[in-house]
Amino acid sequence: MTHDAIVVGAGPNGLAAGIVLARAGLSVHLLEANDTIGGGARSEELTLPGFLHDVCSAIHPMGVVSPFFRTLPLAEHGVEWAFSPKAIAHPLDDGSAATLEESLEATAAELGEDGEAYRSLMAPFVGHAAELFDEILRPIRPLSRHPLLMARFGLLGLRSATSIARRFRTPGARALFAGSAAHSFLPLEVAGSASFGFVLALAGHATGWPVAKGGSIAIVNALASIFRSLGGTIETGLRVRTMRDVPDSRAVIFDVTPRQLAQIAADDLPARYVRKLRAFRYGPGVFKVDYALDGPIPWIAESCHRSATVHVGGTLEEIAEHERLTWKGVASEKPFVLVAQQSMFDSSRAPAGKHTGWAYCHVPHGSTTDMTEVMERQIERFAPGFRRQILARHTMNTADYERHDANFVGGDIAGGANHLAQFITRPFPQLDPYATPNPRIFIASSSTPPGGGVHGMCGYWAARSTLRRVFRRG
Repeated sequence: MTHDAIVVGAGPNGLAAGIVLARAGLSVHLLEANDTIGGGARSEELTLPGFLHDVCSAIHPMGVVSPFFRTLPLAEHGVEWAFSPKAIAHPLDDGSAATLEESLEATAAELGEDGEAYRSLMAPFVGHAAELFDEILRPIRPLSRHPLLMARFGLLGLRSATSIARRFRTPGARALFAGSAAHSFLPLEVAGSASFGFVLALAGHATGWPVAKGGSIAIVNALASIFRSLGGTIETGLRVRTMRDVPDSRAVIFDVTPRQLAQIAADDLPARYVRKLRAFRYGPGVFKVDYALDGPIPWIAESCHRSATVHVGGTLEEIAEHERLTWKGVASEKPFVLVAQQSMFDSSRAPAGKHTGWAYCHVPHGSTTDMTEVMERQIERFAPGFRRQILARHTMNTADYERHDANFVGGDIAGGANHLAQFITRPFPQLDPYATPNPRIFIASSSTPPGGGVHGMCGYWAARSTLRRVFRRG
């Protein structure tokens, strides 16, 4: 055999798996279907020359807190993080904005009468952020190293986001938590949606919500550089359609979703297991617009200019209605819009004096409805004159996203629906979520624990499973 292991897919998880195996002294070859590596972390000039846009992922709180990334010399390989003074800004109709920053005390002070409620809710986790991220960025284990911490997190995180947000009295505090929880792609009334609000708010307090200077592709390029420095090799432009396309090796790790693995390896896996792969449930998709702008987005609330991430959606009730309609298959007329303004904190993204804008909203799975008008109406609501700043725009619907990356099935960028039962046991209940009945085949995409995000942990744990099961190491 030419290689000990093959990794299929050169996104952050595939590259992470390759690094773990190569670190163990194995010969590893990575195959990528596209002509360039990156998966959901590519950056391109989508609008006008000189304007660099993140095609999918843009803000990287989980990249900074990732236990695996923290072991890598990313800075030596070109990753430089740019932090905004505020992690999140959430504008309101009265011209103010609720904000989250690294300091818990500063955040609580800005929330006014809800400050003490917010402080008491988050303080037990802020003081133990590293321990909590170590627990949740991994597959479930029967015995926790931090049982009391995880019990507290479970009691709150397994609740609905609306039940947690309604502990607050002010619209600002409610909206701030709801905006973070909406990253779950779930209706905010369902169990488990609160966990996303806690985790993302905690990441903001622990490290902030940074952007990668030079684009999200800088993270991928650094991972590829580390992988190659360990002897790993990468081959692009080779799409794996069946197992016959995979070179001989002792192990194959697939950075693909369950439906794709079922298509590729149907003849090499038991029929019952293939049926489970095909039954995996995908979640809502996204509609995204990238902007080349003549100047900064003209937010009414000054604090919105101090954050790389702006959650545009109004009140808790409005955000909850949008997410509810999305799950019902209805394109909302008042979407919750996630806006990133990377060029405010990374001058490499646009020509001097110009700026980029990055915005997406959740849409029903597979929807091709053009949401440009309603998204811009929402942004104008809190930034009058925004449309006058637009020099060019580039849109992507769910079909465009799936063509860009086959892992984005129906536009689902999260690797699968995050409803409670599937999220906890993704892709489905089994002792080792990365192993398959075929001792040679493993899965490492965000359809496995701990789920979506540019953190590499799915690939890390899949590689650990491979080392243990195939190579009898670790």
